[in-house]
Amino acid sequence: MPAGVQRCQVPPMTLSPWHRRALLVLLSVCTSTSLLVHGCGPGPGYGIRPRPRKLIPLRYKQFVPPISENNLGASGRPEGKITRDSKRFNELICNYNIHIDFKNEEDTQADRFMTKRCKDCLDRLALAVMLQWPKTRLRVTEAWDEDGNHPPDSLHYEGRAVDITTSDRNTSKYGLLAQLAVEAGFDWVNYESKHHVHCSVKADHSVALERGGCFPGSAKVTVEGGEQMPMFLLKPGDKVLSQTELGQTVFSRVLLFLHKDCESRSLFLVLGTEDGQRLTLTPNHLLFHSSYYEADHGKYQACFASRVRKGDYLLIHGSGGRVRPSKVTSLTVEERTGIYAPLTEEGTIFVDGVLASSYASVEDHRLAHWAFGLLRFLLSLPQWTQGVDQQSKQVRVAVAVHTGPHIYNDTQKIGHPGGNGTLKVKGVGWYQNNHCQQNTLSLNTSYGETCENYRHKQGKVHWYARLLYTLGRILLDPQIFY
Repeated sequence: MPAGVQRCQVPPMTLSPWHRRALLVLLSVCTSTSLLVHGCGPGPGYGIRPRPRKLIPLRYKQFVPPISENNLGASGRPEGKITRDSKRFNELICNYNIHIDFKNEEDTQADRFMTKRCKDCLDRLALAVMLQWPKTRLRVTEAWDEDGNHPPDSLHYEGRAVDITTSDRNTSKYGLLAQLAVEAGFDWVNYESKHHVHCSVKADHSVALERGGCFPGSAKVTVEGGEQMPMFLLKPGDKVLSQTELGQTVFSRVLLFLHKDCESRSLFLVLGTEDGQRLTLTPNHLLFHSSYYEADHGKYQACFASRVRKGDYLLIHGSGGRVRPSKVTSLTVEERTGIYAPLTEEGTIFVDGVLASSYASVEDHRLAHWAFGLLRFLLSLPQWTQGVDQQSKQVRVAVAVHTGPHIYNDTQKIGHPGGNGTLKVKGVGWYQNNHCQQNTLSLNTSYGETCENYRHKQGKVHWYARLLYTLGRILLDPQIFY
């Protein structure tokens, strides 16, 4: 070392024992999952191909899943016919896959038009057919229909359905072809004719495609203190009413949102009970139900919301703070704004007075709660736990109370609760007049990000949930997935 130059010694970084253990666990998980997964996107077409298993051909007239095509658990309801002069025609994609034979009997290339999801599933199926029968290609006899050759509610009119055969037209292959279509990701497959297999998909904007089960922004939760707060005002760190594994009612901290999109409008399932509750959620979300009245709450099992039927029982938070069963009396579908999926420490949450799970897409609440254990542990570490500013919480509660029945008609109205006068909460307030003028800056700083600030993140499922979904598709029975 040259004379006159002093050695600079940096003191070694010291970590507490629990810090070292946490980092070691995190490093081990990241290392193991990186060897198993190349991508973390949900659904078919991402990550490593599942391990080979024996394919069982579908029987003639068999359909998968074994429910109606227009059921929310299958391809969903029709949304209206698409014609060449309608705006929705631009949503269709022309499929030019050279490994698919298109019948094109109308000579208008109509059979090549389909939605993006339908195209993706069809392309995967074409590859599967080539691998199964090397000298055979997939053949499409009907896709988008513009001539009125199908029943009025047919998904062919929306480019969401295809009729398929093999290029050699060997009918003995059609049962296995139908099973390959199931594996390719079609949401409903029906071996409906000896001459073809019918396949269809959900609408591209369907919230179920995100593989995240959610609640709309208008859904209400009970926060610590007993106040009701809409989902779109909820923040990580808030404590909401939930239930422990032992059946105790507690206020559990919201750790993060597994899915958050404040602007999208989607179709939700609305379950009405005899006690007046109306729970709104996506069909693939888990909630606790029983087909019969059961006084023992431990007998209520988690299932997809789409499986609930009239006459079933849900658990509600009744008068006196007690949890009790309530019969389902109505099932409807409504379009709502916003997609919110809060993860609580207990893994459960009371939404609109009904007990639901924090998880979705996998019909096993305990397995999902265990799988999210690492994430919940890391988020519960002292230095990562973010408390909620009490002033911010009070402002958000005041917003919920002040808006009354007009709450959350539209995402852009978050900053315009409506009404006259001045609303003040411990020194934080804003002025509103007949023209809905207000101090937007004060409101934004009071309760956090608005949709305008959150727009660059919207529509995203949390990376950990996507990773678990990909691993589950590789390791678990596909029958437990939505």
